[in-house]
Formats: sequence, C-alpha cells, structure tokens
Amino acid sequence: MIDNGLLEDKVMTAEQPNNPLHGVTLEMILTRLVEQYGWEELGRRIAIKCFTDDPSIKSSLKFLRRAPWARKKIEELYLVALQGTA
Repeated sequence: MIDNGLLEDKVMTAEQPNNPLHGVTLEMILTRLVEQYGWEELGRRIAIKCFTDDPSIKSSLKFLRRAPWARKKIEELYLVALQGTA
C-alpha cells in the first residue's frame, strides 16, 4: 500500500532538491509524525510536555511555533521518517 502523503512530500521536494522541507508545513509534519508514531511514542522520542500531557495538534503547533529548538527536533525526526529509517 502506498502512502500518498509521503509520496506528495517527496514530489514537493523535487521542486527544491536541496531543501527537503520545501512546501511542507509544520502542521503537515506534526500530523504525519502523529499518524506514524502516535502521541505516546512521539513523546518518548522527543520529550516535550505538549506531546505527553493532553496532546493535541493545536496545542503542539502553538508551542512548536514559539520554540525553534523543538521545531528543529520535529523537522529532524520527520526527515528521518521520510527516509524510512525510524
């Protein structure tokens, strides 16, 4: 079964091959990671309170937009997940 979301992400990267996050929003990244890992595993992989205490996309996005260090960790995990090595 092909994951169309990941396929779309890879197609977007073809437009700007040196930036694999080109065209991918933070919400898309977070949604994909939650679908792949679930909140519990995501909270284990990246110890951020918004992933472990009553998590939601909305509250997590609010935090991630204000914490560049946390956003960087999410983007790094997303890139690893895209490569299929997570």
